[in-house]
Amino acid sequence: MVRFRGWATALGEVAQSGPLRRAQASFGAMWASETAFMVGLAVVAFRDGGVVAVGVVTGARMAAAALIAPLLATVADRVRRERVLTGVALVRAVLLAAAAAVTAADGPAAATYALAVVATVALTLFRPAHSALLPALCVSPRQLTSANAVRGMLDSLATLGGPGLAAVLLAATGPAAVLAACAATALLAGLLVVGLPYDAPPRTQTETTSAGTLQGFATIRADRGLTLITALGVAQTFTRGALTVLTVVVAIDLLDTGDPGVGVLNAAVGAGGVLGSVVAFALVGRGGLAGWLGVGIALFGAPVAVVGLAPEQAVAIVLLGLVGVGNALIDVGGFTLLARLADETVLARMFAGFEAILTLGVAAGALATPLIVELIGIRPTLVGIGLLAPLAVAASWPALRRLDGRMRVRDADIEVLRGVGMLSALPVVTIEQLGGGLEHAAFPPSATVFRQGDPGDGFYVVEGGGAEVVLDGRVVRTLGRGDGFGEIALLRDSPRTATVRAAADEELRVGVIRRGAFLTAVTGYPAAATVGEALASSRLEADAERLPPAH
Repeated sequence: MVRFRGWATALGEVAQSGPLRRAQASFGAMWASETAFMVGLAVVAFRDGGVVAVGVVTGARMAAAALIAPLLATVADRVRRERVLTGVALVRAVLLAAAAAVTAADGPAAATYALAVVATVALTLFRPAHSALLPALCVSPRQLTSANAVRGMLDSLATLGGPGLAAVLLAATGPAAVLAACAATALLAGLLVVGLPYDAPPRTQTETTSAGTLQGFATIRADRGLTLITALGVAQTFTRGALTVLTVVVAIDLLDTGDPGVGVLNAAVGAGGVLGSVVAFALVGRGGLAGWLGVGIALFGAPVAVVGLAPEQAVAIVLLGLVGVGNALIDVGGFTLLARLADETVLARMFAGFEAILTLGVAAGALATPLIVELIGIRPTLVGIGLLAPLAVAASWPALRRLDGRMRVRDADIEVLRGVGMLSALPVVTIEQLGGGLEHAAFPPSATVFRQGDPGDGFYVVEGGGAEVVLDGRVVRTLGRGDGFGEIALLRDSPRTATVRAAADEELRVGVIRRGAFLTAVTGYPAAATVGEALASSRLEADAERLPPAH
């Protein structure tokens, strides 16, 4: 019952926002296009050159994408992100339509491969831009978790529906029809986000192209949480790359189910992901996402090892379904944590760097697997590769628990910040950054926080105790938990207009947002700036009314 309530809650969090609905539908369409395309292209390659061709084509696609995508990602941090999504979708639709035409005309397979590589390079910009867009459409960490849970479900449905459609089209016609359907679905994905309304964050143009390109990788390296998630992601995506080869080999050579069997095994992963989404929805509003991320990564590999021990069709379908369950947990835990840990101004580049590293993992898995199969056989390869991800999680478990502890502290800070009117209007990724950089201070009873006439260097939020606002020696206002003060000097670039001190009978505990971070956050978003200016004006007017008349 709890899980179904979580499902309803997550869907409700997304359904109440029109922009979120459109963004999620676009993602679902694009990912259905990609998963069907993977099956169609794998069949083309297998017919052309066997398992080696499948591995080489997959590896070439992934390697090219990993090398070029970070160069493109700077655009998604400087241009409105829905425009990036639309552009990527249109380019991909044209390329896949061309690949379908070449395949239908029995043209050279190399031409199809080349078009596939370019289409994959374009696609690698879609998910980072979409991942960076979601936080701008959300108003709380809970809604962001819900959005990632829904996106994970759509990913799973796409992984089920895309290969399922590919299997039907392969049985009825051939791979050219699969590629044509993928082109049409990519076009739909782009049309869904044309003109998507949201408050875009402030942009900076100060970086050089090279510095901007490398910033995503530097962001990952600078944060232990991001580094941990990325390292575990490599273990998972190496397994994923191996599966692009192994599903073909298992279906055709080990289980003897033919070309449609490739689609069936891939669809099993999607079906498991749909079931896993029920578990993922239950995580909305709960902590421990890093731990669940670890569980998901372990599930992505362990069932693959068991397939090597029990290579029966029904067993393989069930076990690959468990891989899909793991994928659903990875999507919710991983992408929510990534968005919460990185600065909004580099969010798309961070996601692109993350995707590039993981794409290299996919490429390595796809390229290495044919060689491993040739050396030791199919079943030992399944066992060995399947154990990689669970072992990586076991080694990283203490670090995952520490990351969960870090996020619990931040959640408490964000809860306080959300109670401040002007900050409640900020998108989740910005409030996350304020929470991550929040300083804490304590003042004994009657101690002064700042004096009238002092320069303004920060904005304060009362976390505990009480405070008094003193104007020209008179107490004009009292403040309690959740109240903010100090915004006037920052927004008006003026000295402090009043003295603030701790109440006489209790300690005052405050969170402090420094001047630069406060101004960047509040003035960068029209809604927050309007609330802040209105509050500053009302307080100045109220203070003026309390002053004795001039003589």
